Amino acid sequence: MVRTESTWRLCRLVMPWDGGFGVFGVKQPGNQSGVGGPEGGDNPGGPARTNAGSGSSGEPNTGGGPGGPGGRPPGGPPAGTAAPSRSGRPNAKVLLIGTAIVAVVAAGAAYAVTQSGHGKSSPRASNGPVPIGHIRLTSVTPANRTRNVDGAYPIVINFSAPVAANSPKPRLNPQVPGYWSAEGNSLVFTPATPFGPSTRVTVDIPAGIRSATGALLSAPATQHFTTSGYSQLALAEMLTDQGYLPMTFAPAYGGAARVSAAMAQSAPASLTAAGVAYDPPLGTFNFDSGYPSMLRRMWNPNQPNVLLRGAVMAFESEHNMTVDGSLTPQFWRALILAQQSGEQNTNGYTYAVANKGSPETLTIYHNGHFAMRTLANTGIPSAPTVNGTFPVYAKYRFTIMSGTNPDGSHYSDPVQWVSYFNGGDAVHYFARPGYGYQQSLGCVELPYNDAVRAYPYLTYGSLVTVDG
Repeated sequence: MVRTESTWRLCRLVMPWDGGFGVFGVKQPGNQSGVGGPEGGDNPGGPARTNAGSGSSGEPNTGGGPGGPGGRPPGGPPAGTAAPSRSGRPNAKVLLIGTAIVAVVAAGAAYAVTQSGHGKSSPRASNGPVPIGHIRLTSVTPANRTRNVDGAYPIVINFSAPVAANSPKPRLNPQVPGYWSAEGNSLVFTPATPFGPSTRVTVDIPAGIRSATGALLSAPATQHFTTSGYSQLALAEMLTDQGYLPMTFAPAYGGAARVSAAMAQSAPASLTAAGVAYDPPLGTFNFDSGYPSMLRRMWNPNQPNVLLRGAVMAFESEHNMTVDGSLTPQFWRALILAQQSGEQNTNGYTYAVANKGSPETLTIYHNGHFAMRTLANTGIPSAPTVNGTFPVYAKYRFTIMSGTNPDGSHYSDPVQWVSYFNGGDAVHYFARPGYGYQQSLGCVELPYNDAVRAYPYLTYGSLVTVDG
């Protein structure tokens, strides 16, 4: 397929973590339970869907410290700053390790005290130096109470003297897999998998940490920091990689690759799928050819947009979650696992345009190609089909639409091959003497054979634009 090169300059945008919020705003699709729903008005009923997402983002720390009825169709930064971004320049994650950790490697020193015949203690010189004085805690990175920390970044605890290799280690809550190491004046925790997004991490530093000469940390200390949410840019890149958006993504290479190689040693968790969700690579999004230009104009990987919302809903449908576009922890766990395993969207990408010109039509594009066009009926002036772009959120092979006509009378009509996209508006079959002009109460009505053809294309999350 021929692709047009539409290059976007990307920047990092951290999203909050609260279930549906920053990408899509406050409006959410309607309730999907039950059956029925009037044209142009009430939300349709729909089958109850269950949350059964897969995946896991927080494992034990080993380092101490669509269908409805009828079936579906075919570390860290300086205090108060956000996490660093990969940009091709020397990465702040790598440089901070070099400045925070004093490059003095000291061997652990053992010591012993023996009892003299007079009951007094005296050192045994042959077993090493006597512990003298105390060491001080000088700094912790990320600093205490820092927010928006990259959860894949190492934790560095600095002291006033080199730390013994066998010194007691701090404790972390929550725990993630990783390991502690004594590096010069520092104890460093290197996570193997990142801390979860928007997570408060507590670092308990016990008294009794020893220097290489046996000096002790006399008093414990407790500090904490909070990780950032996952990046919206990472959301766009992962959904593109998995085939839920009408484009491809090409990451930038060159200097960034060299930085990544260094990070594989100093911050291995940053190269996992969950680590990339905090700090995704730069690159370009290349739109598939064959779609109308109006679809491209809606796209911005760094801003809330209906393409991302539809892609999230399509992913939710494929993973047996509630189809509402919410970026829940369950959604992110499933998305990251799918990225790790190389999963792909099995339905492909569909875009439909209902044109209210004369005659009225519905045109469907699938996987970058024209798929079909049919005559259609949209809403009458007193109950028009609202212009805009909306994702399909409920589907039925057969249902009853009921509601109130403009004259106040009640209707209850059987309809077939139904794909709801905006409140009570749906693409469906309804018997009419003719098609191609305003007749419905807001729905996009199709002839029977064309409705049968359209139904498999309009999977959950597919976008329907009403124009004209």
